[in-house]
Amino acid sequence: MNTLFNNTEVAFALKSDTELERAYFLFKLIDSQPLVKIGTAVTNFALKAHLPVEGLIRSTVFDHFCGGVNENDCLRVVDKMYTKGVSSVLDYSVEGKEEEAQFDAALNMTLKTIEFAREREAIPFAVFKPTGFGRLALYEKVGDKAHLTENEQKEWNRVIERFDIACKTAFEKDVLLLIDAEESWMQDAADAIVTDMMRKYNKQKAIVFNTLQMYRWDRLDYLKNLHEQAKEEGFYIGMKLVRGAYMEKENERAAERGQKSPICESKEATDINYDAAVLYMVENIDKMAIFAGTHNENSSYKLMQLMQEKGIAKNDKRIFFGQLLGMSDNISFNLAAEGYNVAKYLPFGPVRDVMPYLIRRAEENTSVAGQTSRELTLIKKEKERRKL
Repeated sequence: MNTLFNNTEVAFALKSDTELERAYFLFKLIDSQPLVKIGTAVTNFALKAHLPVEGLIRSTVFDHFCGGVNENDCLRVVDKMYTKGVSSVLDYSVEGKEEEAQFDAALNMTLKTIEFAREREAIPFAVFKPTGFGRLALYEKVGDKAHLTENEQKEWNRVIERFDIACKTAFEKDVLLLIDAEESWMQDAADAIVTDMMRKYNKQKAIVFNTLQMYRWDRLDYLKNLHEQAKEEGFYIGMKLVRGAYMEKENERAAERGQKSPICESKEATDINYDAAVLYMVENIDKMAIFAGTHNENSSYKLMQLMQEKGIAKNDKRIFFGQLLGMSDNISFNLAAEGYNVAKYLPFGPVRDVMPYLIRRAEENTSVAGQTSRELTLIKKEKERRKL
């Protein structure tokens, strides 16, 4: 196994001793499943009861996993990371909204981040979530090909219009735009819109990126079919590849409905699926662009190896590695030090609005075997190196 990702001096170069101690404390907490459950419940209660906990949340978990409360607040982190060659993706992580005014606000924030990205080399991508632009239940209804009332149809047209405004703006300003994936039951409707956007705006190169969650066993076939479509119609494919973040939810829902789960039957199957998608995309890189969103060291090595075998330059703009802020710094910073394109997702937004995101991160860290202990081992190693 290549030892590149074990270099903690490079991984944590930007962390002060205090920040390193905080990271150690946080991952120690996250390492305990009962504590995460209790912490989540207490946090939710405190926020609902409007107890003054935002300062505490801000100085601990928020500042570790988030860029700031607004886009300007993020610049300190953006600029600091860019000194080490790591780019940023500003991710307005306010989720679960239901009203038109909130969807319009999310669109405006997306346009703002596109403009922000256009002005800064350190921010190559903008991003949004489909449910930031419309109701989950509506996506589900459209995906199921259910009959829409006149009002629902108008509402759906507005959703499409928000997508189009964001994608057109990204195209005009030459900013790459990532569109996140969410629950499988709303994904078909979102996929259809994103494919339309690729058709419109990816004629010269990939500007609009969809997201494939490779813990779904059907996604590799989806990618291959899309590729056939793209060849016929003459557009480029931009894809963010991730493993996926809604596993428990997906399995529970399928079980309740007596349906086959959309999720691969094992972690190994997911890994194989993920690497197969990366391979497929690299083999067709002349018509594709990859954002490999992964905290998996093996998958990162495999992509590096593929690039080497195919003679693809480390800094080829069609291939980016991506990780989340506050996680897998050993991957991000060591890759950047080697000259690869790397971007960290920087969630931002008001503390209480970003809490659902943070809670999902904590739960995900607890459920991904080995992720937290790996973070802890690396932080410990760096503490020893610094003699803390």
